[in-house]
Amino acid sequence: MTALDLTSPVAVVGTGTMGQGIAQVALVAGHPVRLHDALPGRALEAADAIGARLDRLVAKDRLTGAERDAARARLLPAESLTELADCALVVEAALERLDVKQELFRELEDIVGEDCLLATNTSSLSVTAIGGALRAPGRFVGLHFFNPAPLLPLVEVVSGFATDVTYATRAYETARAWGKTPVACADTPGFIVNRIARPFYAEAFAVLEAQGADPATIDAVLRESGGFRMGAFELTDLIGQDVNESVTHSVWQSFFQDVRFTPSLAQRRLVESGRLGRKSGHGWYDYADADGAAERPEPHTAERALPPAYVTVEGDLGPAAELLALIREAGIQVREEEEDHGTRLVLPGGGQLALADGQTSVEFRDVVYFDLALDYRRATRIALSSSQDTSSRTLTEATGLFQALGKKVSVIGDVPGMIVARTVARIVDLAHDAVAKGVATEEDIDTAMRLGVNYPLGPFEWSRRLGRNWAYALLDDLHLRDPSGRYAPSLALYRHAYASDKREGSPS
Repeated sequence: MTALDLTSPVAVVGTGTMGQGIAQVALVAGHPVRLHDALPGRALEAADAIGARLDRLVAKDRLTGAERDAARARLLPAESLTELADCALVVEAALERLDVKQELFRELEDIVGEDCLLATNTSSLSVTAIGGALRAPGRFVGLHFFNPAPLLPLVEVVSGFATDVTYATRAYETARAWGKTPVACADTPGFIVNRIARPFYAEAFAVLEAQGADPATIDAVLRESGGFRMGAFELTDLIGQDVNESVTHSVWQSFFQDVRFTPSLAQRRLVESGRLGRKSGHGWYDYADADGAAERPEPHTAERALPPAYVTVEGDLGPAAELLALIREAGIQVREEEEDHGTRLVLPGGGQLALADGQTSVEFRDVVYFDLALDYRRATRIALSSSQDTSSRTLTEATGLFQALGKKVSVIGDVPGMIVARTVARIVDLAHDAVAKGVATEEDIDTAMRLGVNYPLGPFEWSRRLGRNWAYALLDDLHLRDPSGRYAPSLALYRHAYASDKREGSPS
């Protein structure tokens, strides 16, 4: 089934920010668009607001004056649902309440034609449950746009349990014809993005709750080492702490309180205090300035230290192998052990430097862990982790080594898996689990996470770069140290890791 013909009218019900954005997308694509809102006068106000945005597009040379005038002529407020009778697609962007949405679609089913595609833009409710109120749920789909809809390319096309594939295909092709990048997914809590993104927030909050590091340091490490566009604390301040926590709570409840999705007590306290982020003037950071800029503390950055004269490499550094070239380029001698004693660097004082692996520094005689980086050459900051038993010489040599490579160094607490490593491992695990359960394909998950939340790599791109075993081994070690189940690797990740090593009979 192909995309809707451009002569087919499209209706948007609910004229808030998201509803207006979806209407603008359909309008600019060339459709006649009807706007309806339950509150009298709102549809007319929304049409005026969209018209003003079209004017701005003309001012930016993104539309011609003639295209704007034609689009305005195709945009009509509808005071009654009955005015939507001839529409080929109705997209709902109303209040996030199941009963409200079900009642709306029951009414629409009696008004629109039998072939009209009905869609919800819900981000947190079950598409199956909403469609369950209909006599013919086969034509009901989720069309989840991301805010602001005119700018962000991703659309999750969600098939409920009863959705007919022909209607899901029509929705997918229509979104693509509108210039969007659609991804197909089954109806699961959080769909793709809000399901797989939970660890990005949860692990940052967990490091804070464990007093491993402060928000500014965690954010800096996620950005400057992990390559994420924003850190978890600044991003949730932008989203709104209440909104982000509500989504987390919804996913957690929908998965029958699965420990992997447990909400953060620290975030709950923030919401209870009314510190909701930018919109309230205070969240994790203070936005009290008139221009709304964040007044945040500086991340922890270690003082300058002398680099070691040499390092000895033992084994294969895996995802951190690029460090060896950087160390040599910095003029530091790299000695290689003939025998493979592990995967670490040995410093002149005898201390060891190892990539975060889910273990803790206190378990070993004299070890400093360093965090995962998206690209060790381009990273501007590296986190180190040590315990009270780590010698000051080892920590100083480790700090000086990375500073000699041009990196700022943040020393955090003895947190297993550190910051970037545990976050990426959990994202990779949830992605493998989602594919195994038929939620979406690997390609669609990678696309969704790059476009929906601006991740530097999709989970499967990370997985291929890091190696089959990496995420499984790290989470398995974390699970041994926190047997709550939060870090237990999924069966899907276990199978993925095992496939690479089946001749040896062990995934580790």
